[in-house]
Amino acid sequence: MRFLGNVLATIVGLFVFIMIFVFGIIFIGVLFGGNSEMVQVENNSVIELNLQDVSSDYTGKFKDPLVTIFQGEKRVGLTDVLNAIEAAKTDDKIKGISIINNYSMLGMAQLKALRDELTDFKKSGKFIVSYADVYSQKEYYLNSVADTIYLNPLGEMDFKGLSSEVMFFKSLQEKTGVKLEVIRHGKYKSAVEPFISDEMSEANREQISSLLNSVWGGIVTDIAASRKISVAQLNVVADGLLARTPEMAKAAKLIDKIGYEDQFHAGIKKALKVEKDEDYKKIAIADYALQNNLNPKESSAENQIAVIYAQGEIRSGEGDVNYIGEKSMNRALKEARDNKNIKAVVLRIDSPGGSALTSELIWREIELTKKVKPVVVSMGNVAASGGYYIACNAHKIFAENTTITGSIGVFGMLPNFSTLSEKIGIHTEQVATHTNSADYSPFVPLSENYRAVTQESIERIYKTFVNRVATGRKMTFEQVDEIGQGRVWSGAEALKIGLVDEIGGMDKALAEAAKLAKIKEYRTTNFPEFDKNFEDLFAGMPFATSKATLIEEEIGAENYKIMQRLKQISTRTGIQTVLPYELIIK
Repeated sequence: MRFLGNVLATIVGLFVFIMIFVFGIIFIGVLFGGNSEMVQVENNSVIELNLQDVSSDYTGKFKDPLVTIFQGEKRVGLTDVLNAIEAAKTDDKIKGISIINNYSMLGMAQLKALRDELTDFKKSGKFIVSYADVYSQKEYYLNSVADTIYLNPLGEMDFKGLSSEVMFFKSLQEKTGVKLEVIRHGKYKSAVEPFISDEMSEANREQISSLLNSVWGGIVTDIAASRKISVAQLNVVADGLLARTPEMAKAAKLIDKIGYEDQFHAGIKKALKVEKDEDYKKIAIADYALQNNLNPKESSAENQIAVIYAQGEIRSGEGDVNYIGEKSMNRALKEARDNKNIKAVVLRIDSPGGSALTSELIWREIELTKKVKPVVVSMGNVAASGGYYIACNAHKIFAENTTITGSIGVFGMLPNFSTLSEKIGIHTEQVATHTNSADYSPFVPLSENYRAVTQESIERIYKTFVNRVATGRKMTFEQVDEIGQGRVWSGAEALKIGLVDEIGGMDKALAEAAKLAKIKEYRTTNFPEFDKNFEDLFAGMPFATSKATLIEEEIGAENYKIMQRLKQISTRTGIQTVLPYELIIK
């Protein structure tokens, strides 16, 4: 036994030594290798707009430099991409941009911001060309900005308008004995409707229909301007599926050429005056953005505008690039408030909401900040429910037409297995010293007393929410309640009812912040800075492929996103101010 113990100890010792050795080599390589493999921009180059790895606006800053080092050099956010395209306008080495079989996880408001930047890029006289084997509606929306659009001879185009599908689980709960006890305020709070009904309510049908029509209107308006086709004609094409084949798409003037990818590249060579048997110079947008970040245009401006990114569901804790926590957010707001060189704050929100308590904590910090400096909100894809809660007290709010916002409502859901447990022979009893001393148990039917107390709490939070909006937007309680009740609005609709001030992206929000701060020259500083620990550092090690990564590779990116969404729902605690559904444009 002693011999076996010694052998095992030796094996463990060797394993630990190898791990430490590998870690040391990687650390030294990253630390001293730096940007040795940074791609250089060559003369007569074309940027390849590959957005597959770009999903969020902001990729984060970290207190611990080790975490920053091991996060990976190729991480860029949409903000980096937009800045890179702006820089490319005046870069003599860049002649144009190509979009090839583009696929992205960006939302509609993000695509709108990117599309606007590409439109501005074209004013420099440089070209944008696109090619795809298949165009989805979402990707075509972006690609339609191109000067020349190619589609493969056997390709397809999906251009048919928007629809929504909602599943209902009331009967399933009755059959299985697994029930979600729903307590809510707001007739439109349709996040819970699938669990209390087997069909869609008229209120929910009304809001979904209105939302889809508003978002579609924004999409076709932009496409019509780029392709010089009327909105009416685009709707005719969508109604009759009149762009489903390459020939039909060309006849409908949605594309310019039917051809293969080699013909697409040949067209670029011709524009660049490159010989047919030679390759033209290309650089990926991620590489160009990283280089632009390392070599930004010098700014002598002492004045700064803080851009604070609030991305993801609102939960309790530190937060990171994927979810909003009060610790990092409030730390960022306080730092911006106390820094004399920071003259204004732009809060960029892309959130469906979440924890009501965390939303209130962030709202309070914004309230303190706005007493000292201008606070302007720029809404991204979604700023709804708790996402609107933390926006409502800003001096000014900007949204895109396709932004999803509103959802001023509150709900709670309690899983209950009492019926199922009775069916399979599990019986539960409680003993308590006082009437309300027993916590909620999923194995005991929900008591009317507990329901009443929870409903009272939800009503109190809803009243607070509405009052926060009424004060911030200079409206009465009744006016907010009328457009609240959990109703979801598009940015275009929200402008009409007073929930936002103007339609526009980050550029307009920054311009307004500068105007309110009475400054002309400024530079931006990004927040928040996340306090990651050493355990988080190892999660990003290149040799330590995480379980999540393996699952994503196995089931695919879209299915993995659905799985993540279900996991988020299962981790919610406390009363929620969250968007009733997720709208995905394909």
